[in-house]
Amino acid sequence: MCGIVGYIGHREAYPIVLKGLKRLEYRGYDSAGIALYDGKDIKLSKTKGKVADLEKRLLKEIPTKGTIGIGHTRWATHGVPNDVNSHPHYSNSGNLVMIHNGIIENYDALRKELINRGYTFTSETDTEVLVNLIEDVKTKENVKLGKAVQIALNQTIGAYAIAVFDKQKPDEIVVARLGSPLAIGVGEDEFFIASDASPFIEYTNNAIYLEDGEMAVVRRNKGVKVRSIKDDKLVDPYLQELQINLEQIEKGGYDHFMLKEIYEQPNAISDTYRGRMRVAEGIIKMAGIDDNLAKLLNAKRIIVIACGTSWHAGLVAEYIFEELVRIPVEVEYASEFRYRNPVIHQDDVVIAISQSGETADTMAAIKLAKENGAFVFGVCNVVGSSISRETHAGAYTHAGPEIGVASTKAFTTQITVLSLIALKLAERKGTISNSDFHYYLQELERIPEKVKKTLESNDHIKFIADTYKDAKNFLYLGRGYNFPVALEGALKLKEISYIHAEGYPAAEMKHGPIALIDEQMPVVVIATKKGHYEKVVSNIQEIKSRKGKIIGIVTEGDVTVKELADHVIEIPETEEFLTPLLATIPLQLLSYHIAVMLDKNVDQPRNLAKSVTVE
Repeated sequence: MCGIVGYIGHREAYPIVLKGLKRLEYRGYDSAGIALYDGKDIKLSKTKGKVADLEKRLLKEIPTKGTIGIGHTRWATHGVPNDVNSHPHYSNSGNLVMIHNGIIENYDALRKELINRGYTFTSETDTEVLVNLIEDVKTKENVKLGKAVQIALNQTIGAYAIAVFDKQKPDEIVVARLGSPLAIGVGEDEFFIASDASPFIEYTNNAIYLEDGEMAVVRRNKGVKVRSIKDDKLVDPYLQELQINLEQIEKGGYDHFMLKEIYEQPNAISDTYRGRMRVAEGIIKMAGIDDNLAKLLNAKRIIVIACGTSWHAGLVAEYIFEELVRIPVEVEYASEFRYRNPVIHQDDVVIAISQSGETADTMAAIKLAKENGAFVFGVCNVVGSSISRETHAGAYTHAGPEIGVASTKAFTTQITVLSLIALKLAERKGTISNSDFHYYLQELERIPEKVKKTLESNDHIKFIADTYKDAKNFLYLGRGYNFPVALEGALKLKEISYIHAEGYPAAEMKHGPIALIDEQMPVVVIATKKGHYEKVVSNIQEIKSRKGKIIGIVTEGDVTVKELADHVIEIPETEEFLTPLLATIPLQLLSYHIAVMLDKNVDQPRNLAKSVTVE
């Protein structure tokens, strides 16, 4: 959600900042802007719309020369999406220019106070309030920009990642973060600033990830000085070597990032278990589990906290852990968990799941769980992200960068990691037999090849998508392990095609949704052989008797559902708890093709952001 890019060094800043904004488009946004310093003055251009609209406008409006620049993609919070509310924002004097992700909750009180001091405002944003507060402190206290930022931020309430430039100090950019991610790329006498590493990966493999409550003064030719915002103490920053490369964040010949990421799942799943699962030896080695085995094995309860697709992965984990490990599991929306007074015990284990590792609600829920004495284990994809640092221990999914806003490989790799954890604990706890443990490892190792086989149905799925692309509603049904898959399939369709869709447990159909079924209603039923197959067949018969259109996800060789359904998509047979890794693939492809046929923006669906870093 929102994106920050900045550069200070010896190169022309404009192409670096513009390309960086394009790399951050996946985060979701409604407007964009760039400010450049040409050696004498700040030149600024911004617009509602896409980065491509900004690029056209820039070439008409301002010179693009200069070795210092900042850029922003905005997702509207305070103030509607328009040119005026877009970032960057000037201070009243025109000396300061700032970009900002997050929300300043007490901005209205600060705004009124600044108006009483003679400040005027042209936008509705909290960002313009903050940049003028910084200017006010700088002027009143007669301090340098870095100190003014620190004092001003101690007067604010909320979340932020900011980058501020002062034309009176033209060799530095001041940055700070609380709740929103910010990375500083460190090159040879040049520095890059961004919400994540993707904008600068082609220039440097070294980055500093600011921790919550930290700020930095980034000086040309002089380096980076990091301080605590609260008490102004110097911090020794950790320089991290980045694990992604440029090729990973390009489309690689696919029409969309989402399609590329769907097809990356066989490799992503194998990358996630590679080095951790040694099938020949019959062992699972995971440092985050091995180092905390006693806490995990003695847990009286597991609480999973997550949002969106990660919450669906958590629901799958609930079935897996309860069946294999025999530990009770509760799955909570992080956004609800943090706003009530949950009962948390010191012998609870909380598993926090997030693709980005920056989800604001999940971060807040983690802090609440820790305050109540629970052991918190993180599952995320982005190395160095906030959740990976805030949790007691964790495991990365190794999915690689996921650029498409609608998560695909994040879901399957999260389930893979959670399956590894459950298998490890079940084997140590003795709740599964040794022979079953070895068989499950072998079957998990086969999953990437089975995903590849499932992807071979793409053309058939495309035909089905064309048949139903004009439907106004979809219903998705599944039982047991496949109920969360039904929820995820419905979410994917909603996210990128804007077609209303609902996921339900198949048995609940009779408790309301059956009233919706007629000849206009496509119903996607996950009807694999393992689990409650006969019950699902009965549900299909009920739908057919009401003229509903059935799209069945079935196990290879199925006969019964084929005779009942209007269309079937086959997936290879596997162990029941691993079925979601295969059953979700056709649903991803179905939603993708429908969205493309409807001419929707697949990678950047309206109103959505990849990482929800504000409430």
